[in-house]
Amino acid sequence: MSDRFAARRDRFWKLLRDTGVDAFLVSNEMNVSWLTGFTGDSSWLVMSAGQSILVSDSRYETQIAEECPGLELLIRRTDQKLPQVACDYVNSRKARRLGVEGHVVTLETREALVGGLAAADLIPVSMRIENDLRSIKDAEEISETRKAVNIAGRGFDFLRATLRPDQTERDAAYELEHAMRKIGAESVAFTPIIGSGDRAALPHYRPGDRKIGDSDLLLIDWGAQPPSRYKSDLTRTLVFGKPSSKFAKVYNTVLEAQKRAIALIRPGARCGDVDRAARGYIADQGYGKRFGHGLGHGIGLNIHEQPRFAPGSDTELKPGMIVTVEPGIYLPDWGGVRIEDDVLVTKDGCEVLSAHVPKELDQMITHW
Repeated sequence: MSDRFAARRDRFWKLLRDTGVDAFLVSNEMNVSWLTGFTGDSSWLVMSAGQSILVSDSRYETQIAEECPGLELLIRRTDQKLPQVACDYVNSRKARRLGVEGHVVTLETREALVGGLAAADLIPVSMRIENDLRSIKDAEEISETRKAVNIAGRGFDFLRATLRPDQTERDAAYELEHAMRKIGAESVAFTPIIGSGDRAALPHYRPGDRKIGDSDLLLIDWGAQPPSRYKSDLTRTLVFGKPSSKFAKVYNTVLEAQKRAIALIRPGARCGDVDRAARGYIADQGYGKRFGHGLGHGIGLNIHEQPRFAPGSDTELKPGMIVTVEPGIYLPDWGGVRIEDDVLVTKDGCEVLSAHVPKELDQMITHW
């Protein structure tokens, strides 16, 4: 296990050659975890040529020894702050150019680093770990994501089987989370979005006290997080009773848009082109102004990672990337439909990891 993370650190250090840095500070919690295997927080990784050291505190001394065998550890005293200890170490290495995650470091942290460094200049380097490394999953990461997807799918099956008209959106969210935990999740990947009726038109709605049986449609956006912390992210939209012609048109438009986008996913495809396939179809059906968010995003240790499907994006898909594809149509005062699957980019195309979760219109019809 430790060799796996050491190899990741080696790969990252090689990526930094073009920056000219002789030391690098990793302060993003998930990037520290990805590079070391450590699952705690409040810790920074300082890297230099041939050496990496994790700066943490006494709470995590035993945990780090277990999770990161062989990684050098520097425990700060209770009267010391992370920037101070990190700077002391960098000064001892006589570094002249300290790279930092420019998209992570706050103004307060920057001031503390500048004040604590003896001679090193700060060099902002943004999104290299996220874009160049974490966006492409290895075999173990793919396996853990499959687990997360399978747990989510089984949780959805349980929720459908136990839905009641008098159940509130919030109660349904609790039942879904409980089911996934029983199946093997450590937690939900994010707070589930369960919106009934016109609340389904709010893409990031928080479930409330509305009774599910008071409306004829229910949007469910959910995901599972197993102990590995790799996440899944799915959405389905249920209809209760015979679908209206309006619902059927909206639903089938979203479904066809999603299928067209997934058909384009393969190595070398540009994210903007995949987004355009879905967005263009929805626009052609007259709903262009009602699809206002990106088509999807990468998933992994974070629920939103690189790459991103967005208009104009030139990012090319590569084998090992895992992305969501989630077109939607949202009509105020009526409701919304979103369909989301998790998709792995393979060497010669793609695999829908959530293909076992039904999504055809006739499969979404639910009866009390």
